Amino acid sequence: MTERLSHADVAARWNQNADQWARDVRNGYDVYRDLFTLPAFQQFLPPLQGLEIVDFGCGEGTNTRRFAGMGARMTGIDISERMIEYARQMEEADPLGITYRAASYSADTGFPESSFDAVISTMALMDGPDFGGAMREAHRLLRPGGFLAFSVLHPCFITPGLRWEKDEEGRTISLRVSRYFDRADFTEYWRFGDRPQDEEVAPFAVPRFPRTISDYLNAIAAAGFRITRVEEPQPTPEACEAVPRFTRWRDLAAFLLLVMAERPA
Repeated sequence: MTERLSHADVAARWNQNADQWARDVRNGYDVYRDLFTLPAFQQFLPPLQGLEIVDFGCGEGTNTRRFAGMGARMTGIDISERMIEYARQMEEADPLGITYRAASYSADTGFPESSFDAVISTMALMDGPDFGGAMREAHRLLRPGGFLAFSVLHPCFITPGLRWEKDEEGRTISLRVSRYFDRADFTEYWRFGDRPQDEEVAPFAVPRFPRTISDYLNAIAAAGFRITRVEEPQPTPEACEAVPRFTRWRDLAAFLLLVMAERPA
């Protein structure tokens, strides 16, 4: 049966996930973020020193704090009030001048037009039901000449029907991609693979909204942006040595899509 997930459903899922998510991330179990997706995104970004930036889908604030450490004046928004509570708690314990607000990035966030020099988002825009709305709000919030930069799961390879294929010796040799044009909403249930296996935890319930690469790029252009850069980074040799399963994403398929665009002056 096809699932139809609303903004309220997304908020409820992430409020439910928040307690375990914050613990796991802060205990280093999200090795994809720590060793691959966030370092690749930071390298993709231009200098942030002194810029006013809003983080779409900031979650519990770990990445937002990294960008503040790069010299940006950060604001974080997330649809999950519970995630925002965790972000504010960390800001109170170790202030970096970050403001957090519970809001959907796909609707009016409550900030005035042209409030920011940049809109950034890390691994969050694929988890909302209205990507076009997010692009329109990003365009509204940006000053002329400002930029948008985001990372998402690569839509050409992270499809609803993906499966790793192995040879007779059990070695991973290819990725089967299928149902690329299946845009039906669904909820994915999973745990971080690097957490203690003997610890019983409920799996995260993560809303998914499959899109094609044209869905992403056309929505960016339709909102009035000019796309300036696209990258599909591979894990570094150091990351693959630390986490050997990353070699699948280095050698066989792309895991990550990075996009940068600007609001014309």
